[in-house]
Amino acid sequence: MTVLFIHGVPDTHRLWADVLTALPDGDYIRPDLPGFGCALPEGGAATMDGYAAWLEGLLEAACQDVGEPVHLVGHDWGGLLVQRVAGLHPDKVKTWSAGGVAIDEDYVWHDIAQVWQTPGDGEALMAAMDEAAFAAALKEARVPPARAAEMASFGDETMKDCILTLYRSAIAIGADWADSLAGLAQRPGLVLWGEHDPYASVAVGRKLAERTGAKFHRFEDCGHWWPYERAEQTAALLAEHWEQAP
Repeated sequence: MTVLFIHGVPDTHRLWADVLTALPDGDYIRPDLPGFGCALPEGGAATMDGYAAWLEGLLEAACQDVGEPVHLVGHDWGGLLVQRVAGLHPDKVKTWSAGGVAIDEDYVWHDIAQVWQTPGDGEALMAAMDEAAFAAALKEARVPPARAAEMASFGDETMKDCILTLYRSAIAIGADWADSLAGLAQRPGLVLWGEHDPYASVAVGRKLAERTGAKFHRFEDCGHWWPYERAEQTAALLAEHWEQAP
């Protein structure tokens, strides 16, 4: 069993560490988004379509290696990328799982995203976010303190620049990527959502599940970062989802 785990903003592959510890043995691939805790390759585009193309390449390589479709799992921006790529290439996907954000024409970006999308304001906010301020903001968003400090330590200028570029490319992502939903409905899906997610309500997650025929799970008393807050429960839900796949 091969699974691609894709993190979001402002994370690295370390987002999935606790989930993987609770999973049975498998071939688990958890790359860093280019520019997130690693270099942005020369010529790489830190845009929504650039990252989608990057994931398409990873998916193609994984399928060729194992000779069959693979599972995709994504959180936050990783969830958007999973929805996009699974929707475009359902023949290469055994199952998909995602949460924290959805392709939705009616979704309005949260306040911080709108600041990042505004030239000048976004740069000013990033300049104010040194490592200590970064960690404090993450802890306020219910990231466990040790994990918040770890995440903040990778928030360098490359990551900050990539975040600004990514969000400015995605102002109308719901409409731009809406054509992915039909393909997404062709594969078994699982939508995971924190009850108290401050960036996108539970209703957004339920709508995605309803539109694609996916299963839906709400984590009670949980915020946006369910891979940290509910690692063991996440692992159990994923394992069950994979086992039930045709």
